[in-house]
Amino acid sequence: MVLLRTCWYAALTVSPQGTIIGQMKRLQFVAMLVCLLLVLPGCGFPAVPASSEPPSPATSAPAPVPSEPSPEAGLLTPPEPSTPTVQLPDVIGEVPKSTGLITRCFKWMYNGAEWSWDIKIPQSLYDYYKGIPRPPTQNYSVYVTHPWDDTVIGHLVSEVERFAQSEGFSDFEKVEFTAAFVQSLPYTADSVTTPYDEYPRYPLETLVDAGGDCEDTSILLASLLNAMGYGVILVAFPRHCAAGVLCGEGTRGAFFEYGGGKYFYVETTNTGWGIGDIPEEYQGVKAYLYDMTPAPILTHAWTARGEGSVVKLEVTVQNLGSAGAYGVYVLAGFDAGEGVLWNAQQCLPFQLLINERITVTFSLDVPPGKHTRLVVQIIDGGYAVDESYSEWIDT
Repeated sequence: MVLLRTCWYAALTVSPQGTIIGQMKRLQFVAMLVCLLLVLPGCGFPAVPASSEPPSPATSAPAPVPSEPSPEAGLLTPPEPSTPTVQLPDVIGEVPKSTGLITRCFKWMYNGAEWSWDIKIPQSLYDYYKGIPRPPTQNYSVYVTHPWDDTVIGHLVSEVERFAQSEGFSDFEKVEFTAAFVQSLPYTADSVTTPYDEYPRYPLETLVDAGGDCEDTSILLASLLNAMGYGVILVAFPRHCAAGVLCGEGTRGAFFEYGGGKYFYVETTNTGWGIGDIPEEYQGVKAYLYDMTPAPILTHAWTARGEGSVVKLEVTVQNLGSAGAYGVYVLAGFDAGEGVLWNAQQCLPFQLLINERITVTFSLDVPPGKHTRLVVQIIDGGYAVDESYSEWIDT
């Protein structure tokens, strides 16, 4: 069955990482009680006395990244840059220095014959991928395109090429052979093998762990096929993930049209599924399609404290994606409603390479006599790709 084309782009996840615990009835009353409002655990935000100074004119804040970008989506004008302190970025996690190797032996069936594969993976690289935070996105292509495992993936691909050449495989058979290897890995639920309900694995994690769930094996297959030079996408249903491989005319089965090509469905969670075979429950179901374009994934956390009528704000931004981000800036201010901010400031633009983070600081004047909240946005390409708020307060 030919599937209906659905080419959606998921927006970056917005997670409220800064919240103020508690509620202020009247600011002066709170100040008398010396009540602290917690922004993040362990960080105080003392009550700010009222001021007779009016707030600065409300400033339009950039819109969040739309779920379906279109040429008609307008960009809002950001305020003029201010000059908060910007620290130099540092690497989130260095690859641990270890010379040990992890050996795994795999066996699987293809074309009626049993195949085996001994794989050696540096312990340090596995420890690194195990230790870095999971990017907050459903675009699992960032797991495929992360570059630090390219050498190991390249070695695996060279082994596939050697097998294919010795057996005289066609390109189609080479893809089938690779898919059969991935399909042979045991299915393991994240809730059973990790402390998390959802824990996407990088390709090397799936190899060392010798299995995974649907997104893990789809990521692994997409990583191998991408390194082999084939067109590949990830197909994300609401509760399932699979791969799609670009095939030419004459190929039969279920496919998605994407970028002018036909990407045939590849199931990765069990053996026996051929290219174009799709489980009945996913036939005709809409899905998000992701190509293998490296992308930055920006997240942030912040702390704040009050000093008189000023809030001292510190924001740490990190890039958990597979590409650098350039011209990024942080915008902070107080919510004036309808997408505008009081007393807004933005830092000077900066860049974040893969696995880097940066910290910026602001001194924000609190607008007096307002029902408002603190707003922090990370702006990339004119859009707020990550955003968080405090609780509402009366100043």
